[in-house]
Amino acid sequence: MNSEREGTMGKMLIALDESKSSMKAVEYAAEQFSTTKDLQITLVHVLPNLPAIFWDEGHILSDDEKKDRKKVVDKWLADRLVKMEPLFRKATELLVAKGVSAARIGRKTISDSLDAADSILEAAKDGGFGTIVLGRHSSGNASRHLIGIVTNKVMSHAAGMTVIVVD
Repeated sequence: MNSEREGTMGKMLIALDESKSSMKAVEYAAEQFSTTKDLQITLVHVLPNLPAIFWDEGHILSDDEKKDRKKVVDKWLADRLVKMEPLFRKATELLVAKGVSAARIGRKTISDSLDAADSILEAAKDGGFGTIVLGRHSSGNASRHLIGIVTNKVMSHAAGMTVIVVD
């Protein structure tokens, strides 16, 4: 193993979603960086935008309507978090099995996002992460050589950070 990986690396953010490429990114990080001293890893998931049914219905909501809407939105968010729990658990277990201390693994879920790439970049910048690891999502069925929109945007705007894209 090279001396850089054996040294102190800092903080790594791994973007996590329900895709196979996302879990491949976790596997890669586990294989390549599990012995890196003091590396802090944060698994981050960006929730999709709220479904259109939760948006404004074209009129100003009454206080009661706002309370009812908030309950529905809160339930939707809670359901999404429950749905992601097994994925967070699987990623954590994979990292721990490769030797990463559970104490060095964190989680973050972003629920107020309008743009997944911007949210990943903001989380990385605000959290002082030096490395972002993502799975490569191909753009549709057009070609395996096309990089997904989120991955491309993160690669293009991650100034001062290392971006690792795993296929």
